[in-house]
Amino acid sequence: MPLRDATLTDASSLAALSVEVWLGTYIRHGVSARFADYALDTFTRANFERWLQSPTERFIVSQNRDGIDGFLRLSTCAPGPLPGCGSCEIATLYVQPRHHGRGIGGALLQAGLRMAHDQGAASVWLTTNSENAPAIAFYHRMGFQHIGETHFRIDGEAYPNHVFVHPPSQPPAA
Repeated sequence: MPLRDATLTDASSLAALSVEVWLGTYIRHGVSARFADYALDTFTRANFERWLQSPTERFIVSQNRDGIDGFLRLSTCAPGPLPGCGSCEIATLYVQPRHHGRGIGGALLQAGLRMAHDQGAASVWLTTNSENAPAIAFYHRMGFQHIGETHFRIDGEAYPNHVFVHPPSQPPAA
């Protein structure tokens, strides 16, 4: 699968893919205004344009013949919520559900780890919802270690998240 760096022209595609994946992953019992407002306020073309222009944000996309089917966002100045996290975060790893099982997530994650390593990151951290069993299993398979807990917050509500670190003793696969 072709991977490439994202460009400003990808902003609307990244926003739409984010809404699709976020709602499909986390909204299980109906869309409340709180969650709809969060998704529609966060995953906008304007936000992605701003992030794509930031020197501390890097995006890698998976491109098929019709468009983007997954992406990884690497934040290089993102101090983690726990000691030992470092400051390099896999802020987002989204693959359209209909493309799961094709190796896209693994390829994006390995590319992101290589990018972080090339930029001198000692380790890479990420968080995932503590109820997202498929993501948790995936990160364990990819060499990440669960080091603790944090919370994702929306409008004062806290949702438990696992914190994972890819240790510096395990360089990314070539």
